[in-house]
Amino acid sequence: MKTGLRITAFAAALAATFGTAYGVGSGVGEISPEPKSAAHGEHADAARPEKSGGPEQGPEQGPEQGHEQGQEADLPGGLQISDGGYTLDVETPRLQAGKSADLRFAIVRNTTGRQLTRYDREHDKELHLIVASHDLTEYRHLHPTRAADGTWSTPVDLPKAGGYRVFADFKPKGGEALTLGADLAVAGAYEPKELPARNTTARTGDYEVRLGGDLTPGKAGELTFTVTRNGKPVRDLQPYLGAYGHLVALRSGDLAYLHVHPNGEPGDGKTRPGPGISFTATAPSPGAYRLFLDFKHQGTVRTAAFTVPAQGAPGTAASATESEHSH
Repeated sequence: MKTGLRITAFAAALAATFGTAYGVGSGVGEISPEPKSAAHGEHADAARPEKSGGPEQGPEQGPEQGHEQGQEADLPGGLQISDGGYTLDVETPRLQAGKSADLRFAIVRNTTGRQLTRYDREHDKELHLIVASHDLTEYRHLHPTRAADGTWSTPVDLPKAGGYRVFADFKPKGGEALTLGADLAVAGAYEPKELPARNTTARTGDYEVRLGGDLTPGKAGELTFTVTRNGKPVRDLQPYLGAYGHLVALRSGDLAYLHVHPNGEPGDGKTRPGPGISFTATAPSPGAYRLFLDFKHQGTVRTAAFTVPAQGAPGTAASATESEHSH
C-alpha cells in the first residue's frame, strides 16, 4: 500500500475509535458501591502485598523502615497507601451513609506480607485513626482496637455520602513514625460542598476557641488556641492523648497530613491546663489548610475546626464546624 493510502486508512480508523468513545456518557448524584469486576480485582490484588495470614513476628527492623528508595524524604504524610515498607490494607473500603458499620483494616509489612502487631506507643496510643471527607467538612478521630492477628476495627457512622480519606498514624516497634492514607467510599446521595471559609474563631456547644498564629510554608510556626466557655477562660482542661489538645492539619486539594507537635505536656511543671493550647506546625506548601483541634473538658472531647491559609490562600468570611463526643 502506498504511503498516502496507509495514512488515510489510519486516520479513518482513529476517527472511528474516538467517535465510539465520545458516545460514552456518565451520570452523577448518587454514589453506590459496585462489585469489583474480575479485572479490577486482579489489579487491586496486585497493588497490595500478599498477606500470609499471620501476624508479624520478630523485631521490626530492616531497610524498609525508612523511606523507600527513590521516594522524597520530605513528602507529606497520608498521600501514599504504602511507604517505609508498610501498606495500609483497608478491608472495608465501602460504607453506607448514615449507617453504623465496622471499619476494619491492617498494617501489612511488605517484605513478609504479615500484619503488624508490634508498635511503639505515640501520644498514649499504638495507632491514631483519622477519617476525613475529601471536602474537609466531615472529620472523625477514632480509637480502633487491635486483635491478636493485627487486624484493627472500630465502629464508624458517617452521615454524608462521598469520598473520604482514612489516615493511619503509627510507629512500628523500633522503627520510624509513618502516616499512611487510603480512600474510603461512602454510598448515598452525594452533595459536594465547598471548603469552609477562612476563620479564626470556632464554636462547639457553649465553648469558643480562638486561633492565634499563622501557617508559613516551609517554616515552623506557633499556633495557639484559646478556649473559653460562656465567655470565661477554661483553666481546667483534661489531658487527652498525652497533651491538653490534639491537632490534625490537612491540606485542601490532596489531604496531605501534617505532623503537628504540642508544646509541652501535662505534668512537665510548666504547661498549664488552659486556656491556651500551643502547637508547632509547618505547612509544606502555600495553600488552604483545615485544622481540627480536639480538647477534653469535664469528660467530653470536643472538636473545633478552622480553615487557615498559608501564604495568601483564599479565605474570607468566618465560618466554623463543631462536633462533640464523649470518651
